[in-house]
Amino acid sequence: MSGPRVLSVASEVFPLIKTGGLADVAGALPGALAPLGVAVRTLVPGYPPIMDGLAGAKIVHRWPQFFGGPATLISAEVAGLALLILDAPHLYRRAGGPYGDAAGKDWPDNAERFAALAFAAAEVGDGALDDYRADVVHAHDWQAALVPVYLRFARSGRAVGKLPATILTVHNLAFQGQFPATLLGKLRLPADAFTIDGVEYYGHIGFLKGGLALADHITTVSPTYAREIQGAEMGMGLEGLLRHRSHALTGILNGIDADVWNPATDPHLATRYDGSRIDARRLNKTAIRRHFGLNDDESGPLVAVVSRLTWQKGMDLLLAALPRLLAEGGQLALLGAGDAALQSEFAAAATRNPGRVGVVFGYHEGLSHLLQGGADIILVPSRFEPCGLTQLYGLRYGAVPVVARVGGLADTIIDANDAAMGAGVATGFQFTPVTVDALEDALARAARAYRNNAIWRSLQERGMATDVSWGRPVRQYAELYHALADRP
Repeated sequence: MSGPRVLSVASEVFPLIKTGGLADVAGALPGALAPLGVAVRTLVPGYPPIMDGLAGAKIVHRWPQFFGGPATLISAEVAGLALLILDAPHLYRRAGGPYGDAAGKDWPDNAERFAALAFAAAEVGDGALDDYRADVVHAHDWQAALVPVYLRFARSGRAVGKLPATILTVHNLAFQGQFPATLLGKLRLPADAFTIDGVEYYGHIGFLKGGLALADHITTVSPTYAREIQGAEMGMGLEGLLRHRSHALTGILNGIDADVWNPATDPHLATRYDGSRIDARRLNKTAIRRHFGLNDDESGPLVAVVSRLTWQKGMDLLLAALPRLLAEGGQLALLGAGDAALQSEFAAAATRNPGRVGVVFGYHEGLSHLLQGGADIILVPSRFEPCGLTQLYGLRYGAVPVVARVGGLADTIIDANDAAMGAGVATGFQFTPVTVDALEDALARAARAYRNNAIWRSLQERGMATDVSWGRPVRQYAELYHALADRP
């Protein structure tokens, strides 16, 4: 059955450009929706890694002057994705990452860079292309959040009939895109957009705030996070607006690409395996120890962390709980980057504990797969976590998750308490509150379970049997797209 046409707007998309889970979601959703008849095109900025890999591309629109320079819109199919690429060299053709330079400092013109992305999406939604009309424009995070704002306040008037419906998905409310009000004209926003019902936020331009106020529907990436952000503790100053719009707010849990993340076929593993050959993971564990300089010691679990090194991710809690983990016979293999002070402390911990703690700073896709494929535990001690994909990869790969009971972590992991173990449904370990003491207790519980081969194997088998694919979430998205496309 033919379904709605969706224009997805994202600042990154796997496998072309990635800094975090947003890219994984933006890259996986189109393929998962295709069997349901939903046709997705993805609008992304023309960063060098994307532009350098183009073949058979076609220019479908031109802007002689676009946020400081000329720009073109390019249609192409890359890595199985139907793309619209905003090629604006003055905005995107630069060395460094999508959001900042090689030193990690934000680009000073990020307001213009991502306003341009949203403006281009609104132009497409308003009929800029002769051969393409979207029924729904799906914007992801603050970088695309101005799409409904532009459609409301700065439309070109090309569209015949109704404008496309808009969805804004919040992947992380902590990143809101706030910029000086003096940029209003430069961002092509009229004065009447700068109100409490538009982009005005405590005297600044709020990209995410404006999108939350004006999108036809809002989604977050887990049901628990959708509830949490309506409260002061996790609402990041936007809880009042989110409560006001709660009738249009839905939590839809993320899935993962079960083809990319498949231990039976994963090229990044030292050895491949499935749920019937879990013992083969030992060779991957050996490879991890070799890479991270860890001893061959089975007295406790090998704990892996793949994370940004930030306060949000609870990395300071992990440092404080590290002595308890080591006292339980555990080892730590950490892959990540972030706060310089945290990196320094983890480096020092590795120096103090040779053979027990190993760290690799930065991000490496293949190594993250190997850690999931060989570690005994995947640890996610986040203070807040909209969804989290790391624990889903852990379930898929037989790395037992130890997680804080927040957001999507609470929605995806069943704690190995007595009742859950007795019912045969436990898949990992949760802890609350998010404190050092609670984390230490969870690590101790997991270490005790690890020393019981039968219990540990049952946790791994149930985790690997859990459906963490996009199967159920995409049906929810498809239903939402249909409902919005069919609205009056």
